[in-house]
Amino acid sequence: MKTKPELLAPAGDLEKLKVAFHYGADAVYIGGNALGMRAAAKNFSPDEMREGIAHAHGLGKKVYITANIFAHNEDFDGMADYFKSLQEMGADALIISDLGVFSLAKAIVPDMELHISTQANCTNYAAAAFWQGAGAKRVILARELSLNEIFDIHKQVGDLHIEAFVHGAMCMAYSGRCLISNYLHHRDANGGACIQPCRWEYTLTEKKSNETMHLYEAEKGAGTYLFNARDLCMIEHIPELLKAGIRSFKIEGRMKTSYYVAATVKTYREAIDDYFANPLRYEKDLEYYAEALARLGNGQFSTGFYFGKPTGDDHSYNGDSRAALQDFLALVEERDPATGLYRVEQRNKFSVGDTIEIFRPNRSDHVQTVTDLFDHEGRRIESAPHPKQRVYVKLDTEVQRFDILRKKVVTKS
Repeated sequence: MKTKPELLAPAGDLEKLKVAFHYGADAVYIGGNALGMRAAAKNFSPDEMREGIAHAHGLGKKVYITANIFAHNEDFDGMADYFKSLQEMGADALIISDLGVFSLAKAIVPDMELHISTQANCTNYAAAAFWQGAGAKRVILARELSLNEIFDIHKQVGDLHIEAFVHGAMCMAYSGRCLISNYLHHRDANGGACIQPCRWEYTLTEKKSNETMHLYEAEKGAGTYLFNARDLCMIEHIPELLKAGIRSFKIEGRMKTSYYVAATVKTYREAIDDYFANPLRYEKDLEYYAEALARLGNGQFSTGFYFGKPTGDDHSYNGDSRAALQDFLALVEERDPATGLYRVEQRNKFSVGDTIEIFRPNRSDHVQTVTDLFDHEGRRIESAPHPKQRVYVKLDTEVQRFDILRKKVVTKS
């Protein structure tokens, strides 16, 4: 039996880092306040990075730091000191795409693992071998590769760890090389500042006939998404991913919610563990995994380039999201030993009388009705309507920090 792959989760902030580990991630990738490709994410202050790394190592888990912008001259100011500080914090690896940044990191922090970002666009075994010879421990392959191509790379550079995306958003441009954001608002997508103009409302005019068609991201699944690629999902193809030699399964989404991170990590954790425990159980539960991921708001998924080049069927022109996005009610913080009530941080309104589901890392999700709800001063209330409001709720089963309360999902026939 093959070795279990690493399950690598996104963490846009400290809460998401801890949630990812609570639900089964082996490692997370995070960004600091410099050199990362998600400038719009909250990212981590130095103190938060230190806390996150310590938390991970206390669990036997790992934290990788993104430094994968395409650097300009001014980006090197202070870079050496930044890398030294990350090494001092105990970061497990740097994720790099730029040759100059890679060269500096090798010189400044020679004992740190260096991972080659998908932004480096490694699409062949010669490029992978180059990075391996230069001292990289891992290469995160470009998303535009088939499983057969990945297997060929693996055969050529067997000792080089291969990481690949298995779930999440697919950029409409080849390897993320999109210039629309830069052209329209001077916000560099490859400098971490993409404002996602592919999701904006446009008017398209056919010049010869002067016929106009409106293109827009509409509400509640109605509309036209000209540039919108369907999300990648490889939950039903774990055996094929392993056979291709992929050692780290990467989930996209540093700007997604804590609930998204929890639910996605939990589902892949279950699928991987089920497959290694009993492949027949994994095969039997494929529909269960797919449904769990579809509840996050994606009606249909794609397998990206893994089984050949995508076609028009791999784009979502009509917006086929089908699940409610307001499932995430609250995040559990702690139990009050005096009252037995649980303090939770509200994320969406819920009320006394609501049927809720307690979402936990294992398959022991629990359904109950909200019977008692109190504000932070102990006064009985009927609902928790305010975002990030801390309230106390009576739960009739034991829960842990970072368990999630969500609305019970009713599967439509």
